[in-house]
Amino acid sequence: MPIQSGVLVISLVLMAVVAGFFISAVRASRKPDTGAPREAVRTRFIYALLAVGVIVTAVSLRPWPHAISAANGPSATVNVTGAMWYWEIDRETVPLGVPVIFNARTTDVTHGFGVMDSQDRLLFQTQAMPGYVNQVEHVFRQPGVYRIVCMEYCGIAHHAMTNEFTVAAAN
Repeated sequence: MPIQSGVLVISLVLMAVVAGFFISAVRASRKPDTGAPREAVRTRFIYALLAVGVIVTAVSLRPWPHAISAANGPSATVNVTGAMWYWEIDRETVPLGVPVIFNARTTDVTHGFGVMDSQDRLLFQTQAMPGYVNQVEHVFRQPGVYRIVCMEYCGIAHHAMTNEFTVAAAN
């Protein structure tokens, strides 16, 4: 199971545990036949919060943000390695209009792998952590030069930790 799927499963299990605490709190707060309207309002409020929490969780986690598509179409893989204070990238040009999978890793400390467009807008980012390879997929719609920056403060030369690659139509 990929790490991201494991994180999703763990998150859902922990949310179920929290929901169990909500339900047990509601049950424990009930007193036999008191008929107090305040308790009924509180009980409905807690159940409403629980329902909203489940709906928000389901809607927000459904399109898993860093999921790698299973499409069989053409794609490209780019291996990026961060180290104090530079990025190594295994290709200078990536194709336009096809999914590009970035494998981000680091040789030393945690770095934030971010890709900026020509207007310095952040397109996507992921963590590059020692001992892990994090993947992020992106389809570039505009040709041009894109910049890799470090999004996690990593020391005195953090500001200089940049690199570039070009997005161009496949030949």
